[in-house]
Amino acid sequence: MSCKLKFVKKDCSPELAEDRSLPYTSYLVEYVVDGLTHYDIVICNKKLDIFDYYWDNYREGLIRFTQTEGRINPKLWDHPDKKKNKK
Repeated sequence: MSCKLKFVKKDCSPELAEDRSLPYTSYLVEYVVDGLTHYDIVICNKKLDIFDYYWDNYREGLIRFTQTEGRINPKLWDHPDKKKNKK
């Protein structure tokens, strides 16, 4: 099974989810590993993909996932870390 998630930020601050320049299909995932709370921002087509990935990897450590404040159409959004080709 291939992962259908795209990671925007791994192990980041939850305040980054307030960025309105994120796509509206992005979610903030909260989970616990070794007693420490971690946050990821991911993009997916179905919320079930988020649950499946994090349940398979973290089981009971998965706390919740909530939609970010993103407002951009996912087709128009470019990942900020994506390298741009020079012409």
